[in-house]
Amino acid sequence: MADNGIVYRSGYKYQLAENYELKIPIKPDADIDSMFITLDRQGNLRVKAGYAWDGTSGPVIDTPFNLRASLVHDALYQLMREKTLSAKEDKDKADKLFKKLVKEDGVPAPVAQVYYEALKKLGKPATKPESSKALKHAPK
Repeated sequence: MADNGIVYRSGYKYQLAENYELKIPIKPDADIDSMFITLDRQGNLRVKAGYAWDGTSGPVIDTPFNLRASLVHDALYQLMREKTLSAKEDKDKADKLFKKLVKEDGVPAPVAQVYYEALKKLGKPATKPESSKALKHAPK
């Protein structure tokens, strides 16, 4: 067997050590079952152990109060990039869910609203397939 090197993606900060499950208001027309994310028609989301994400975006500093929301939000945006969820129909629901989760985890409501407004205004490009992290090869 020939050694052709490795193929990888970079740019992630965190990796989930255990499955995370949450009932969410996004309910696809058909069950979604990808390598690291499942979402059924009843809104049962499972992000599987091993999933990697990059935390919050922009000038927001990662804290224990926004990491869970960033995990869920990144997973949902990934499904939109993969076109298994509709960005047109589900982006605002995902953004509102981020706001709800950070509030549950201790972020003050006015700060959560600022997060939501930023996602609403600036998040759309991250839902597009061309925003997926590129495959890299080593050695090369």
